[in-house]
Amino acid sequence: MTDLLDPAFVPEPTVAVSGVSVFFGPKVALAELSCSFGPGVTGLLGPNGAGKTTLMRAITGLLSVSTGQVWVAGGDPRKVRSVQGHIGLVPEDEAVPTGLTPRELARYRAALHGVADREAPDRWLAVVGLTDVADRVMDGFSKGMRQRAKVAAALVTNPTVLILDEPLNGADPVQRANLIRLFRQLGDQGRTVLVSSHVLYEVERLAERVVVLVRGRLAAAGDRRAIRDAMADRPRRVLVRADPPRVLAAALAGHEAVGGLEVDGDRLTVATSRAGDLALALPGLARTAGVRLWEVRPLDESLEALFRELVR
Repeated sequence: MTDLLDPAFVPEPTVAVSGVSVFFGPKVALAELSCSFGPGVTGLLGPNGAGKTTLMRAITGLLSVSTGQVWVAGGDPRKVRSVQGHIGLVPEDEAVPTGLTPRELARYRAALHGVADREAPDRWLAVVGLTDVADRVMDGFSKGMRQRAKVAAALVTNPTVLILDEPLNGADPVQRANLIRLFRQLGDQGRTVLVSSHVLYEVERLAERVVVLVRGRLAAAGDRRAIRDAMADRPRRVLVRADPPRVLAAALAGHEAVGGLEVDGDRLTVATSRAGDLALALPGLARTAGVRLWEVRPLDESLEALFRELVR
């Protein structure tokens, strides 16, 4: 992919969601949801049916809300036409008409929004690495190539807000790495990039901030460590690789910060709800016991573990 971003881009105020509820008959898709999204990359997480796609559609103006307000770049995306020029959307579903080439799709979106820069479609096709196939009909493209074509089309308007619903689906490892790099560059440039993904380790690589939805409600928001700190009373599991591990386990057994111990080979797993106290005590206890520490790291610091806790 070409490393080419618009040097003239100037960020503007972005997204605010206030008290939003969305009902589909008796089903509650979003319930009194309030959150905001500013410059940078935010990961949107939640199980199927959590309301992620509903929230994205509300932000883009594709869906009206039952109660509450959505503001994008200072306006209601359902009512203020100029707001649509600030939004780029890459939907998860196959929203590309048959028979189109990537160049035709990008040019069509540019024409739809009155983009004056005639070079924008070709520039963004180069950014996503589709220049060589820009005039091939997309009907035979792989899922990953179609996703990249949708990303290029979403960017031709030079949007302030980029909404990406599972944008890495179908991409091979090289494409995934390139798209992750591109999205981070767009966020670093001052755009608001909202990425929904079920591949949680990729969200960890992508996002500076995480928003978690569960059953249409906001379960958590912030960077994953801040969320972890806010849940300090939840139990954590810490992996300690030590020599010999059983001697260290005996030294830890009576400590007030330790809730449980498990030894497997040279791996000692410590359960604790006071990880800070454990971290302070561990070096001294190991030294006193004559134990050598090789590794100490949390086993549940990933977004996946955090997500499981929040769902519970």
